[in-house]
Amino acid sequence: MDKNYILSPETAARKLKRMAYEILENNFAEKEIILAGIRVNGTVIARNIQSILKEISTLSTELLTVSLDKIKPETVILDKQIPLGNKVVVLIDDVSNSGKTLLYALKPFLDEHPKKIQTLVLVERSHNTFPVKPDYVGLSVATTLQEHIFVDVEGDRIKGAWLE
Repeated sequence: MDKNYILSPETAARKLKRMAYEILENNFAEKEIILAGIRVNGTVIARNIQSILKEISTLSTELLTVSLDKIKPETVILDKQIPLGNKVVVLIDDVSNSGKTLLYALKPFLDEHPKKIQTLVLVERSHNTFPVKPDYVGLSVATTLQEHIFVDVEGDRIKGAWLE
Protein backbone atom coordinates (compact mmCIF):
# COMPACT_ATOMS: atom_id res chain seq x y z
CA MET A 1 0.00 0.00 0.00
CA ASP A 2 1.26 3.47 -0.90
CA LYS A 3 1.60 5.87 1.99
CA ASN A 4 -0.20 9.21 1.75
CA TYR A 5 2.67 11.46 2.90
CA ILE A 6 1.66 14.80 4.38
CA LEU A 7 5.20 15.75 5.42
CA SER A 8 8.39 15.09 3.45
CA PRO A 9 11.81 14.79 5.11
CA GLU A 10 12.74 18.26 3.79
CA THR A 11 9.54 19.87 5.03
CA ALA A 12 9.89 18.14 8.41
CA ALA A 13 13.45 19.53 8.70
CA ARG A 14 12.19 23.07 7.94
CA LYS A 15 9.41 22.72 10.52
CA LEU A 16 11.89 21.51 13.17
CA LYS A 17 14.17 24.47 12.47
CA ARG A 18 11.27 26.92 12.77
CA MET A 19 10.18 25.35 16.06
CA ALA A 20 13.76 25.54 17.40
CA TYR A 21 13.77 29.28 16.64
CA GLU A 22 10.38 29.62 18.37
CA ILE A 23 11.79 27.85 21.45
CA LEU A 24 14.67 30.34 21.49
CA GLU A 25 12.34 33.33 21.11
CA ASN A 26 10.06 32.16 23.92
CA ASN A 27 12.96 31.34 26.25
CA PHE A 28 15.48 34.05 25.33
CA ALA A 29 16.46 34.77 28.95
CA GLU A 30 17.19 31.11 29.79
CA LYS A 31 20.66 29.62 29.99
CA GLU A 32 19.48 26.00 29.88
CA ILE A 33 16.37 24.06 28.87
CA ILE A 34 15.40 20.43 29.23
CA LEU A 35 14.18 18.66 26.09
CA ALA A 36 12.06 15.66 27.12
CA GLY A 37 11.21 13.37 24.21
CA ILE A 38 8.46 10.79 24.50
CA ARG A 39 9.91 7.47 23.44
CA VAL A 40 10.58 6.60 20.56
CA ASN A 41 9.70 9.19 17.93
CA GLY A 42 9.49 12.09 20.39
CA THR A 43 13.07 11.37 21.45
CA VAL A 44 14.23 11.45 17.82
CA ILE A 45 12.49 14.80 17.34
CA ALA A 46 14.01 16.09 20.60
CA ARG A 47 17.51 15.09 19.41
CA ASN A 48 16.91 16.94 16.15
CA ILE A 49 15.72 20.06 18.00
CA GLN A 50 18.75 19.81 20.32
CA SER A 51 21.09 19.64 17.32
CA ILE A 52 19.47 22.67 15.68
CA LEU A 53 19.59 24.65 18.92
CA LYS A 54 23.34 23.91 19.17
CA GLU A 55 23.81 25.29 15.63
CA ILE A 56 21.82 28.50 16.14
CA SER A 57 22.42 29.44 19.78
CA THR A 58 24.52 29.11 22.89
CA LEU A 59 21.57 27.74 24.85
CA SER A 60 22.55 24.69 26.87
CA THR A 61 20.21 21.71 26.53
CA GLU A 62 19.75 18.48 28.43
CA LEU A 63 17.94 15.58 26.77
CA LEU A 64 15.59 13.24 28.64
CA THR A 65 13.61 10.28 27.34
CA VAL A 66 10.10 9.78 28.70
CA SER A 67 8.71 6.23 28.56
CA LEU A 68 5.05 5.34 28.99
CA ASP A 69 2.38 3.08 27.57
CA LYS A 70 0.40 5.41 25.29
CA ILE A 71 -2.76 3.28 25.61
CA LYS A 72 -2.75 2.88 29.42
CA PRO A 73 -0.25 5.49 30.68
CA GLU A 74 -0.21 4.48 34.35
CA THR A 75 3.56 4.55 34.85
CA VAL A 76 5.78 7.26 33.41
CA ILE A 77 9.55 6.77 33.56
CA LEU A 78 12.37 9.24 32.87
CA ASP A 79 15.63 7.71 31.61
CA LYS A 80 17.64 9.72 34.18
CA GLN A 81 17.02 11.85 37.21
CA ILE A 82 18.24 15.42 36.93
CA PRO A 83 17.25 18.53 38.87
CA LEU A 84 14.28 20.19 37.15
CA GLY A 85 13.43 22.83 39.74
CA ASN A 86 13.15 26.31 38.25
CA LYS A 87 14.09 25.05 34.76
CA VAL A 88 12.22 25.17 31.46
CA VAL A 89 11.06 21.77 30.21
CA VAL A 90 9.92 21.21 26.63
CA LEU A 91 7.95 17.95 26.35
CA ILE A 92 8.17 16.58 22.80
CA ASP A 93 6.12 14.00 20.89
CA ASP A 94 5.57 13.14 17.24
CA VAL A 95 1.77 13.42 16.94
CA SER A 96 -0.83 14.95 19.22
CA ASN A 97 -4.19 13.22 18.81
CA SER A 98 -6.25 13.76 21.95
CA GLY A 99 -3.66 15.32 24.29
CA LYS A 100 -3.73 12.21 26.53
CA THR A 101 -0.08 11.16 26.04
CA LEU A 102 1.21 14.70 26.61
CA LEU A 103 -0.94 15.10 29.73
CA TYR A 104 0.18 11.83 31.34
CA ALA A 105 3.82 12.38 30.32
CA LEU A 106 3.80 15.57 32.42
CA LYS A 107 3.35 13.60 35.68
CA PRO A 108 7.02 13.16 36.70
CA PHE A 109 7.79 16.82 36.02
CA LEU A 110 5.09 18.31 38.22
CA ASP A 111 6.68 17.22 41.53
CA GLU A 112 9.95 18.89 40.56
CA HIS A 113 8.49 22.41 40.27
CA PRO A 114 9.91 23.46 36.91
CA LYS A 115 9.85 27.15 36.01
CA LYS A 116 7.86 26.45 32.84
CA ILE A 117 6.61 23.43 30.89
CA GLN A 118 6.02 23.74 27.16
CA THR A 119 4.91 21.09 24.66
CA LEU A 120 6.02 20.46 21.09
CA VAL A 121 4.63 18.10 18.45
CA LEU A 122 5.62 17.59 14.85
CA VAL A 123 2.00 16.98 13.77
CA GLU A 124 -1.15 18.07 15.60
CA ARG A 125 -4.66 16.77 15.02
CA SER A 126 -7.51 18.78 16.41
CA HIS A 127 -9.34 16.08 18.39
CA ASN A 128 -8.33 17.14 21.90
CA THR A 129 -10.23 15.39 24.66
CA PHE A 130 -7.64 16.33 27.30
CA PRO A 131 -6.72 19.91 28.28
CA VAL A 132 -3.31 20.00 26.60
CA LYS A 133 -2.65 22.12 23.53
CA PRO A 134 0.88 22.04 22.09
CA ASP A 135 2.88 25.26 22.33
CA TYR A 136 4.94 24.41 19.25
CA VAL A 137 3.39 22.67 16.24
CA GLY A 138 5.14 21.68 13.03
CA LEU A 139 1.98 20.91 11.05
CA SER A 140 -1.66 21.08 12.08
CA VAL A 141 -3.93 18.70 10.17
CA ALA A 142 -7.70 18.39 10.21
CA THR A 143 -8.57 14.69 10.13
CA THR A 144 -11.52 12.44 10.82
CA LEU A 145 -11.49 10.35 13.98
CA GLN A 146 -11.00 7.24 11.83
CA GLU A 147 -7.81 8.55 10.20
CA HIS A 148 -4.40 8.09 11.79
CA ILE A 149 -1.13 9.95 11.35
CA PHE A 150 2.20 8.15 11.54
CA VAL A 151 5.69 9.63 11.68
CA ASP A 152 8.46 7.56 10.11
CA VAL A 153 11.91 7.76 11.67
CA GLU A 154 15.10 5.99 10.73
CA GLY A 155 17.88 6.33 13.30
CA ASP A 156 17.95 10.04 14.13
CA ARG A 157 16.36 11.03 10.80
CA ILE A 158 12.73 11.94 10.29
CA LYS A 159 11.60 10.40 7.01
CA GLY A 160 8.20 12.10 7.02
CA ALA A 161 4.64 11.79 8.22
CA TRP A 162 1.76 10.03 6.54
CA LEU A 163 -1.98 9.74 6.86
CA GLU A 164 -3.93 6.50 6.86
